[in-house]
Amino acid sequence: MRWFAAVSVGLLAIVMTACGAGPPASGGAGSPVVGRLLVAQSPPPTPAGEQLAWLLDATVHPPADEERAVVTHFDSSFLRQISARQLITDVAELDGPTGMHLVRVTQEGPSTLVAVVRETRAEMTVTLSVDGAGQIDGLLFRSASPPPTSWAALGRQLSSVAPEVSFAASQVTSSGLCQPVYSVSGGTPRPLGSMFKLFVLGALAEGVQAHQVSWNQPIVIKHDLKSLPSGILQHEPDGTTVSVDQAASDMISISDNTAANLLMSLVGRPAVERQVGQWSSTASLDVPFLTTREFFILKYVDYPVLADRYVGLDPVQRSTYLTGTIDHTPLPSIHAVSPEPRDIGTIEWFASANDICRAFAGLSGLSTQPGLSPLSTVLSINDGGLGLDPTTWPTVWFKGGSEPGVSTLGYLARDGQGRTFVVTALAESPRRPIDGASTLVLHDLIRSAFNLLG
Repeated sequence: MRWFAAVSVGLLAIVMTACGAGPPASGGAGSPVVGRLLVAQSPPPTPAGEQLAWLLDATVHPPADEERAVVTHFDSSFLRQISARQLITDVAELDGPTGMHLVRVTQEGPSTLVAVVRETRAEMTVTLSVDGAGQIDGLLFRSASPPPTSWAALGRQLSSVAPEVSFAASQVTSSGLCQPVYSVSGGTPRPLGSMFKLFVLGALAEGVQAHQVSWNQPIVIKHDLKSLPSGILQHEPDGTTVSVDQAASDMISISDNTAANLLMSLVGRPAVERQVGQWSSTASLDVPFLTTREFFILKYVDYPVLADRYVGLDPVQRSTYLTGTIDHTPLPSIHAVSPEPRDIGTIEWFASANDICRAFAGLSGLSTQPGLSPLSTVLSINDGGLGLDPTTWPTVWFKGGSEPGVSTLGYLARDGQGRTFVVTALAESPRRPIDGASTLVLHDLIRSAFNLLG
């Protein structure tokens, strides 16, 4: 995607920048109302307007073949970064039970437009662009609510996201330490979703620095390392090779789960656990450190039998169970994945918001070392839709994560004065999913935090 939205879905990654709750729209004279949703006008008769009309109609009346419809309406380069199926799932998390309806168009041109839309819970701003053939090549959802202008106001909004939320905004000192500026439960460990890939990237960097691996080294994609989406490498034939650099880029920028498995296999599980030990204050929670394949099997094969067996073991027994049983179990179908939270407090990857700041700070320090400059490129490919002013914030790194009941977002940004800040939000909901609108609240609060920091 040219623009990214909220990080959600499966082990997550990039999706569409989800939005937060806004005030109910009020109808004017002569404005038609659908249920409680205001429909103030029609999209403009431009290529971008026609695609917006299709998108909104598809949320109300889903096409019989949704994936085919997405392929028809979205640019191929867009769909190389997020699959049609994942895109459908992510939009469904945003559109609510009654779909999305247009409130007003605020900016328009032949190939791009900005509009305010509404679903049952929230009002959102959508930015959409099309390519020369009229296919969608950019899509961004954001909250239509005014951003908080103080830390106190930001804190009040956090409670609307999920039953348990951690938030930490810190400045990284010249010595690489995280100095808190604002924090809510910053030291509380929470499930990370795909944010765990920061630790894998750190272990890889240490391996490169020790001359044990190299960025251009080929890795062979094997059947027993393939995972479920997010990502694209799981579709490659067995025996295909990919460079370490490309696997790292895919693991971070599109949160490719198979890429994470490839890199973990390359550096070894113990190396990743040692990296967690350097950056996390609760490293024991991540022993043994799961691969994404193991994660999906424990959660979605013969559930809860395998999961309960795993949870009842000590760390050494868990390691034996993974290598002796789970790693020989066939991967489940993507259709077996449940939309409800499962064992997010026991079968996951864990760290606190403060730990994630240490991870970003550690990667920042490593990126300045000889041979490790690719780290900066890998982490800055996708800014997670944050949209900070590049003249004020020339460097932005991003990693997020999600699974049902988990939504996490983490950013490092360096301003024009050379000051480095990290803002992290971790949301946890053991009994119900965290919807896209709530994730978008987190996303917008992080953007507001950087504005307060700057």
